Amino acid sequence: MNKSELVAAMAAKAEMSKKDTEKVLKAFEEVVTEELAKNGKVQLVGFGTFDVAERSAREGRNPQTGEPMSIPASKAPRFKAGKALKDAVNAK
Repeated sequence: MNKSELVAAMAAKAEMSKKDTEKVLKAFEEVVTEELAKNGKVQLVGFGTFDVAERSAREGRNPQTGEPMSIPASKAPRFKAGKALKDAVNAK
C-alpha cells in the first residue's frame, strides 16, 4: 500500500474527504518527526511506540576491498509494535 492508497483507505474509514485525510496524515508525520528529532517518543497504546535508537561508533569493513573503516555514531528512528497490533497480525 502506498501513500495515496493509505489516504484513500483512511478517508473511507473516517468518512472524510481525501484532501482532509491527507492533511491529517501529513500532520501526524510532522509531529512524529519533530518529537523524534528532540529525542522524544510517541506512544500509541495498543498500536506501538515510535522512538530513537542510539547506535554507537564502530569499526566496519569495506565489502569491496575488505579495508577497515570507521562508522560514526548515529541515531535511527525505530517502531516497536504494541500487543494489539501484534495480535491482529498473528490472528488466524
